[in-house]
Amino acid sequence: MTAAHRRHDMSDAVRERLRPHLPGGEGKQGRPAHDNRRFIGAVCWILRTGSPWPDLPLENDLAVLPVKLGGSITQLFQGFFGREIDDREITMPFYEGFESLKIDTSGGATINLVKGGDGPPLLLLHGYPQSHMMWHKIAPRLAEDFTVVVPDLRGYGDSSKVPGDAEHLNYSKRAMAQDQVDVMAHLGFDRFKLVGHDRGARVSHRLTKDHQERIERLMVLDIIPTHKMFQIVNKEMATNTYHWFFLIQPYDFPERVIGADPDYFVRRSFARNPDAASAFPPEVVDEYARCFSDPGTIHATCEDYRAGASIDLAHDDADFDNKVTVPMFALWSATGYVGRTQDVLAVWNEYATNVRGQSLPCGHYIPEEMPDESYAIIKSFLQE
Repeated sequence: MTAAHRRHDMSDAVRERLRPHLPGGEGKQGRPAHDNRRFIGAVCWILRTGSPWPDLPLENDLAVLPVKLGGSITQLFQGFFGREIDDREITMPFYEGFESLKIDTSGGATINLVKGGDGPPLLLLHGYPQSHMMWHKIAPRLAEDFTVVVPDLRGYGDSSKVPGDAEHLNYSKRAMAQDQVDVMAHLGFDRFKLVGHDRGARVSHRLTKDHQERIERLMVLDIIPTHKMFQIVNKEMATNTYHWFFLIQPYDFPERVIGADPDYFVRRSFARNPDAASAFPPEVVDEYARCFSDPGTIHATCEDYRAGASIDLAHDDADFDNKVTVPMFALWSATGYVGRTQDVLAVWNEYATNVRGQSLPCGHYIPEEMPDESYAIIKSFLQE
């Protein structure tokens, strides 16, 4: 396990702008700036807007915490607190009671994760363009009954950005799945329950095929197998899932296009949702955007999709007859492309021997758009 601590020296100019807000100092409105949370909020507000710290209520201070920066936000606070700042001080408002860890894997990746709760082990895997933060509405509730492990996939979030390769092997679902097997083994879990959304569901499918002896129950959210997706390409599919064909273009075309304005690219993914304001808290979208401000994340996530259109298909063809045999549940969006155009359970029955499922009346980001319903369905299936 590697340390999650970083050091950073702030410029004198920035330090002077922040001096009125230093712990133990006097705030702009004569307010003692002794609370660490208020100070962190002041740092982020000033760096983000260039404006003095407004007179916001204390409970709003953390709303400006995630900012669009090229490096980890923890780098900003070291010089002011006079000590090393742990990532958990930044992310834990969403995962209260969880611990923050980084674990090295056999494939050369370092996986960032949070872990909490007590009970049977449960692994939750996120999708694109997200991170472990996508589970923030339901993971703490699941932690009442399970030991919940919520990682960033390799290349995503604050996990390491393994270099790409000509065959895209480093971002094959097989390699990404092995990371998670290593993580769970490191934590002492040889068998576990598994829930994945979007890209995380594709990793989960491959993980289960490669390591069926480790998986007790599998749940996939809003996907059909990649192998099937590329068999049903038509105008509507290409229009609704355009990014599948954009991100697989050769390096470095998509990297340059996204890198020109990664903040806009990420935020647009969520702003199109009619329930965006309630489904995606600004702090969480800020966190997704922060991660994509790293060119390494942009490249790694493109490699994920390039692998999906190449080496992953080769792996799927090679072991097509190796069906998923563990109890499996598919949960999908009734309004999304797959839910509108495919008989989801009929498709999955070509790839699994014991699968059932249902849809929910929401968009693609099911755990964030309908968290109560998602939580109830996930918990019920996992506890059978």
